Amino acid sequence: MIPTSTLSITQRTHETLKQHLFPGDGKEAAAVMVCTRVPGKRQRLLVKDIILVPYAACSRRDEISITWPSEFIEQGIDLAQQKGLAIVLIHSHPGGTPDFSVVDDRSDQEIIPCLFAAYGDLHGAAVMLPNGFIFGRLYTPEMHVSAIDLVSVIGTDLRFYWGTNKARSAKRPMAFTSEMTAELSGITAGVIGVSGTGSIVAEQVCRLGFGRVILIEFDTVEHKNLNRILNAIKTDADKGMAKVQVFSDRANQYRDQPYVVPVNANVLSREAVLALAESDVVFSCVDKLRARSVADLLSQSFLLPLLDVGVGISTRNLENGEFAVDEVTGRIDYVHPDGSSLFDRKVYTSAALQAEALLESDPEAHDDQVRRGYIEGMPEQAPAVISLNMRAASACVMEFIARAYPFRQETNDQYARTRFMLAESIEEFTSEAEFPKRQSHHLAQGDAEPLLGLPVLSKEDINE
Repeated sequence: MIPTSTLSITQRTHETLKQHLFPGDGKEAAAVMVCTRVPGKRQRLLVKDIILVPYAACSRRDEISITWPSEFIEQGIDLAQQKGLAIVLIHSHPGGTPDFSVVDDRSDQEIIPCLFAAYGDLHGAAVMLPNGFIFGRLYTPEMHVSAIDLVSVIGTDLRFYWGTNKARSAKRPMAFTSEMTAELSGITAGVIGVSGTGSIVAEQVCRLGFGRVILIEFDTVEHKNLNRILNAIKTDADKGMAKVQVFSDRANQYRDQPYVVPVNANVLSREAVLALAESDVVFSCVDKLRARSVADLLSQSFLLPLLDVGVGISTRNLENGEFAVDEVTGRIDYVHPDGSSLFDRKVYTSAALQAEALLESDPEAHDDQVRRGYIEGMPEQAPAVISLNMRAASACVMEFIARAYPFRQETNDQYARTRFMLAESIEEFTSEAEFPKRQSHHLAQGDAEPLLGLPVLSKEDINE
């Protein structure tokens, strides 16, 4: 079942909290989490800032309770009030008590109403255990309480802490098991692009058992791409059906209840971005740089793990004037909000984005680019590339599995990028440490205006 409330936190922030909340003295410690609220059907909170309560400032700290001054809550209110952010108070249970205590209940009844007296309509409380597991609850101004269904930790590895896990075990399900399938039933995947590579990625996440799959695509089915788009048939091309509708109609027949959500829109639209914001992981299967840049910003703004996949076939001229395949390549980048971005990795550059925009403003030049298709240097309308797409799409989804259900003998930070070159039979990997990293100004900004920092996505621009 898809969780109705989630709390997302970066791995770096999670580690900072854990170090502070468990200093080694066996006593409770506390912090304030200031959280962005994501619009949508489910309540999704993103930890944007944390305020660590100094141990010396506490009037009482022992194994089962903590008392700390209100000034740190006031600091949180100052950070959150202007933008209407939520505050979640978090403390530790050094002894590993896997639920809120009577002391915790009493404390919430005293402190949470004070938060509502200041501002807001949603605040909460959470506990971290020595194993890093976080569980929590949310309050309304009437002090109605509900459990946080899922806490997701987004970093080199992906960790999911479920509120239904009463044992509060941090152990991950084993990869490729029914336990993995059971957990995936509560996770939402977003797929950008449902064409050659994207339809294969979408097919995998559907068959793996993701509880919800959000598809973003604005193009229609054509006869020339029937040889590489899964779930598309000739009748769809005859009618010019939307790719996203065709795929979702067929994939929704796999189960008793619909679970695939089609969004017939360009990813560079407010509708698409806000739909993807409700995901837990995003797969980018596009061939345009601007689309990749949007996925990049989406990952940072909404604390989402991102997997970006691309393929290419280069050619060379032979002496007789004919073409020959020079190389067949695929690239998979795993990006998380605290790591290097696609921009940092030069998957796209500012100059390349401008050049692409100019190219698309010139219909003749754009048509020429479309004619070139997959194979560099050759005008190929219906390239026979489904095998290449499947190779890359499989590697892309496997990369997600390796992050959420680790099975590698090395740490996942060694695999920030995977590239394969089939002509040379080479597969190479680039570690996270090999990429430069800039400080992102978009981290956990959520739907702050302009959306993703792009004026074209702002409410004002849409309304005009």
